[in-house]
Amino acid sequence: MLTPSPALHYRVEAADLHAHLYGVTFTIAQPAATQVVALPVWIPGSYLVREFAKNLQNLRTSQGRRKLVVRPLDKHRWQIDCQPGQPLVLRYEVYAHDDSVRTAWLDTHRAFFNPTSLCLQAVGQEDQPHALQVEPFEGIAQGALYTALQPIKTTKRTGYGTYRAANYDELADSPVEIGDCWVADFEAGGVPHRFVVAGAPPAFDGQRLIDDTRRICETAIDFWHPQPPGSKRRGRPRAPHDRYVFMLNATGSGYGGLEHRHSTALICTRTDLPQAGQQKNPLAQGDGYITLLGLISHEYFHTWNVKRLRPAEFARYDYAVENYTELLWFFEGFTSYYDDLLLRRAGLIDDAGYLKLLAKTINQVRQTPGRAVQTVAQASFDAWIKYYRQDANTPNATVSYYTKGATVALALDLTLRQHGDGSGTLDHVLRLLWQRSGAQDGGGPISEADVRAALAQVAGRDLGTELDAWVHSTRELPLTELLESAGVTVQRDPAGLAQRLGLRITDGDASARTSPRVSHVLRGGPAEKAGLAPGDELLAANGWRLHKLDDLLLYRRPKAARGKADAQKGATRYAPTELLVARDLRTFTVTLDWPAVDESSVNWKLAVASADRVRAWLG
Repeated sequence: MLTPSPALHYRVEAADLHAHLYGVTFTIAQPAATQVVALPVWIPGSYLVREFAKNLQNLRTSQGRRKLVVRPLDKHRWQIDCQPGQPLVLRYEVYAHDDSVRTAWLDTHRAFFNPTSLCLQAVGQEDQPHALQVEPFEGIAQGALYTALQPIKTTKRTGYGTYRAANYDELADSPVEIGDCWVADFEAGGVPHRFVVAGAPPAFDGQRLIDDTRRICETAIDFWHPQPPGSKRRGRPRAPHDRYVFMLNATGSGYGGLEHRHSTALICTRTDLPQAGQQKNPLAQGDGYITLLGLISHEYFHTWNVKRLRPAEFARYDYAVENYTELLWFFEGFTSYYDDLLLRRAGLIDDAGYLKLLAKTINQVRQTPGRAVQTVAQASFDAWIKYYRQDANTPNATVSYYTKGATVALALDLTLRQHGDGSGTLDHVLRLLWQRSGAQDGGGPISEADVRAALAQVAGRDLGTELDAWVHSTRELPLTELLESAGVTVQRDPAGLAQRLGLRITDGDASARTSPRVSHVLRGGPAEKAGLAPGDELLAANGWRLHKLDDLLLYRRPKAARGKADAQKGATRYAPTELLVARDLRTFTVTLDWPAVDESSVNWKLAVASADRVRAWLG
């Protein structure tokens, strides 16, 4: 029996590769008498109104030979008056030149799009099946199509053809990659996976990437669906997805990812890819490759935590407006805690390597003055206006729900382990939430009350006081004590010069005779007290030309010791430095006082003190 063709049908083609224009024909078999169509203003997983309609042009509509009038209603909706019982056809073009995971791209080498950028919604029919037909893109050499959508009728070799989505949500959640890509298939947890890489260099070691990715996927599946001790079942329990596609765009520079229900879109720098001839140990291939594996782990963990187990506010997406939640500290922050931890459990990094990554996360939070201004719950709610719209004041006024949320997860995990026998950990909390969320097979909408209840059940006591302090206030987390309880010592090393001065800066170039330029001035630091501002150029110090910030160390003047007490301390003190600054084509001088090294200007370094206790936590 043939499956009837969906009544909502998109035909996508390359209208003009050189102009970066997609051509879309959208057919609505049964339009309403007054049919409204809309293009999303944002894409789930990236919490910013991006106004995708700005790239849509030449919208034309017809029924048979009769052309219809399109009336715009607002920035992303249009209305068409139709004759009942006759298909409505809309034709339009979409400009696509954003090489990110969020929108769409089209040139002579590669095509990529999220349907939220190309596919109009037929308002009122979003729950009906949708068909996406993609024609061969002439001009893209040896191009093939890759997507996690289920095929209706496609060419096996190239993937071009027609795909089916159960509703608009599934369509919107299914990016499409087209081009001459490196492709490999593998199985993890009984689930077929595919890895697609665009832009891979000749020295790329694809087998190493597949081997390491498989271990990440198997570790994640085991995390969410562990086999009971002594289980006689063969193989691993199946994941909630029956297929998965990794789409990685390797570029000259770039980093990021966006999660989807059956796939993920990723961007990395080509030098982050493993290369043939390198040692097989990921640690030996450099920090860039470890960062890439952490990104893969992060987005794959989202398959459970945010795409299925999700905020109650995301039970049904509204693509027309911001969808607010205070729970991104849980869904993004906890995922950020587990992404590197699963690399350790997969055996891709050792204890020291993991602690190095963890220290980096902790230091990122500690170097953000905004952690004393904004709670991590507020940061979640304000993502739409602050996290994705960063400016010179961002580190002073906000905290990241990724990094701060990860430290909250760390604190909760170590708290649970500190007061128990190991049978109650944050792992158990997440699995309990998965089971109790209301979905038939686990994973559904949850609220903060659900998180609190699961924590209390696993801990055997209420952890509301800790959540209130760590999530809904700006109090510091007791990480030193908790890490020590897990067998980790916290060492404190002097921070870099920029951090000690309270600056974030872009160095100049001596050969081009350019100077350091200030990008951020951190609250309460010596730079702010001296009167420096974002955008300032630091031209000279004590009469000497500057090209990079560290040049200041050459030109500062030691201060004479005052009495025997100063001499006995042995630490050199420095006189204030006169800085020549350029701002808005004017030059002036400010006086910079040199700070003493204190707790606010040190970086944490984590080391193993008790191998047994660390192994109990990380293994």
